[in-house]
Amino acid sequence: MSDPIPELVAGVRNPATLSVCKDHADAVYFSIDRFSLRARARDITLDNLDAFVKQVNDSGLKAYLAANTVIYPEDLPAVDAVVEAAASAGVDAVIAWDPAVINKSVECGLDLHISTQANVSNWQTAEFYGKLGASRVILSRELTLEQIKDIRQHTDMELEVFVHGAMCQAISGRCYLSAYLLGRSGNCGDCTQPCRWQWTLHGEDGGLVELAGKHLLSARDLCMIEHVPELIDAGLDAFKIEGRLRNPGYMAVVSRCYREALDACRNGSYDQGMAQQWKEQLAKVYNRGFSTGFYFGVPGPDGLAVEKDMNASSVRRQAVGVVQNYFLKQDAAAVRLLEGGLAVGDSIVIEGASTYLEQEVESLMIGRDPVQEAGKGQDVGLAVAARVRKNDRVFRVERI
Repeated sequence: MSDPIPELVAGVRNPATLSVCKDHADAVYFSIDRFSLRARARDITLDNLDAFVKQVNDSGLKAYLAANTVIYPEDLPAVDAVVEAAASAGVDAVIAWDPAVINKSVECGLDLHISTQANVSNWQTAEFYGKLGASRVILSRELTLEQIKDIRQHTDMELEVFVHGAMCQAISGRCYLSAYLLGRSGNCGDCTQPCRWQWTLHGEDGGLVELAGKHLLSARDLCMIEHVPELIDAGLDAFKIEGRLRNPGYMAVVSRCYREALDACRNGSYDQGMAQQWKEQLAKVYNRGFSTGFYFGVPGPDGLAVEKDMNASSVRRQAVGVVQNYFLKQDAAAVRLLEGGLAVGDSIVIEGASTYLEQEVESLMIGRDPVQEAGKGQDVGLAVAARVRKNDRVFRVERI
């Protein structure tokens, strides 16, 4: 393929997520514990930002800091502190759309990527942000592929698009529903996702309208793995994977599949048979069903997951316990089974801010005695294949 291969940008929330995608992504985007549209992603703070950025760069990746919430007057001093810390840490770019963050980033000499929150939908808007100091715009998710091609023909700005992950039912995430219903603003990173709830629809006469499904506002996840060559042909500079709140296992699979697809396009081996295999792998991690979003036109009913709950994957993770201690010499962990039991042969994941481990249960001990299974409420010794840490969570992986 003659067109340059786009940069693959993966969302991460901590060192564990970074560790599973560092061999697949070219860059990662993340946030600290403020000014993030993923307010629950709090593992990275001003105190450890320097160390995290160094870890990203030492892994051969670029580090992009998202500071893309609405900024209020009382936020301005903290915005200055965050952007100055980003400059000191050596982040490769700040992702923003609020002019207060834009101005401060330019003042600090930082590269600037304009967030999809800005809803950039034409080339003149892209050029406008370029004049303000931005080098890249992350385009609106509501654009068709043909509209993206038109923007590409009229600007030299770097263009980034989302290729995989959750879709918001509101334009560029500008949703009022969570704030209106529960007082928690999605535009400040605290969305409760009421669009994923079950709803009923009533007519003007008070009668219940019969519909095939109850999740009336829940959009399917975006998946463009079958259309990677078309996106490359559009002249895009970067592909973004949504998922800063997803578990490391999710990001491991998604980043690997898109890396393999991009590499296949580079060497000319990409075909639809391979794309279907990647899509099957993507369907095994958390998803709400897949669609192509707006790329090929405004989505109709097939863009909504009305009959699904929050997870359409056939593989589920069930929380079973928490690590109490790790014993290096014994390659074992003490685990308290708080939510469920474990048995020899179970597939498990152990996960924490700095831990991600997939393995089978090979050995369980209660006290000094080996057992084949242990139930909820028991403390067990678990043989582990790598280091784990106190307070890491243990999940049993099941196919349903």
